[in-house]
Amino acid sequence: MRGSHHVESFLEMLAVERNAAENTLAAYRRDLEDFGRFLAARGKAVAEAESEDVRAYMGDLAARGFAATSQARRLSALRQFQKFLYAEGVRSGDPTGTVDGPKRGRALPKVLSRAEVDRLIEAAEADTRRTDFTDAARLRALRLSALLEVAYATGLRVSELVGLPARAGTGDLPVLRVRGKGNKERIVPIGGKAEAALARWRAAAAAAGTANDAWLFPSVGETGHFTRQAFARDLKALAVKAGVPPDRLSPHVLRHAFASHILENGADLRVVQELLGHADISTTQIYTHVLEERLKRLVAEHHPMAWE
Repeated sequence: MRGSHHVESFLEMLAVERNAAENTLAAYRRDLEDFGRFLAARGKAVAEAESEDVRAYMGDLAARGFAATSQARRLSALRQFQKFLYAEGVRSGDPTGTVDGPKRGRALPKVLSRAEVDRLIEAAEADTRRTDFTDAARLRALRLSALLEVAYATGLRVSELVGLPARAGTGDLPVLRVRGKGNKERIVPIGGKAEAALARWRAAAAAAGTANDAWLFPSVGETGHFTRQAFARDLKALAVKAGVPPDRLSPHVLRHAFASHILENGADLRVVQELLGHADISTTQIYTHVLEERLKRLVAEHHPMAWE
């Protein structure tokens, strides 16, 4: 890709000056490399893009079936990159300044009911007690049970969850110290059921000789810890056992369930913002809309005037 050194400089700036996480840097790299390939077909480098090139690229994304949210994220990456080039004196203007973002409505997050979460937890626990499982299968069941309990008890992002260090949750207080986006640390309380599931997992991993000093959920893969993709796969298999539609379940849906359910029980929105690690409370406010929609459905289904 022509101009790739500019991309590397931009990514280095994000890492050093903004403490961008590895996942964030990887996403920026994918977006900019895709834009670079598009420009290469037009005979240009990434630092030579003009407004018409950016508009054409946005049209190409739409033609490829990218959702409005994905298009907006790509445009945001291009804006930041081009502003970086301008600030560095590489170019004299910003070609993204006159490009409008795609129109989009704000989709409400998928949320599981408390009964559905209960069924998932029960199915996971049942697998840990199965006598027909091999030792390896039981170890996997204990890991999934611990992941599920902690995910629902804390609302951690999936990357934060699978990347928990081995020492997580071992202090005197029932809390987890989590390093989230922007390398910011926050403290998240963890309930008794999740603590117990973690204790069972730690004991089983130690007995099996699979525990290590680095990660709470270790793996032999490249990252050294259990991956987001593997957790998502295991969750969908568990959903089938629990009678929950697999297409409605993902690690992120568990985060949504945590936020929605504690708001239903009267938690303050600012507290939920802190627990989720949201920098802006407007991100957290989406869950109040979820509750509003649920209340509307309850009234429509049960209020006698709604039948007339």
